Amino acid sequence: MAIMIRHAAFDPWQEIQQYQNLATSGYGATSIFIGTMRDFNDGDTVKAMTLEHYAGMTEKQLEKIVAEAKQQWAVLDALVVHRVGHILPNEPIVLVSVWTLHRGDAFDACRYIMEALKSHAPFWKKELLITDEERWVTHNTDGYKSS
Repeated sequence: MAIMIRHAAFDPWQEIQQYQNLATSGYGATSIFIGTMRDFNDGDTVKAMTLEHYAGMTEKQLEKIVAEAKQQWAVLDALVVHRVGHILPNEPIVLVSVWTLHRGDAFDACRYIMEALKSHAPFWKKELLITDEERWVTHNTDGYKSS
């Protein structure tokens, strides 16, 4: 298992390949979620975002979330990479990758980790709108339904 907080842009496909080559074997399924920054939110155009976190606490919370997933599903390994700092539209923000023996566990554990991350990990987003107004994001969208 690996939890990484990155202050610079990252290539999620390269992260998966490097981690899988070094750490993972004996798996039959891999489920991957990659979240990228949108250029819109709540009806406004967003030109950038600053993502803040509570160093130390964030990593511990992410480790706890992955451990909970391992208790519920047969997770062999997991990788979580999360971006902080100044982010532009279309840049990856988060990568969750889960390796299991079978696809059902991979899908379910990956989704659980992502949804728990969005609702429990200490991250704070400040958007910079096209109008140069700044605002804090006060809520996350529900990952179980379209909005």
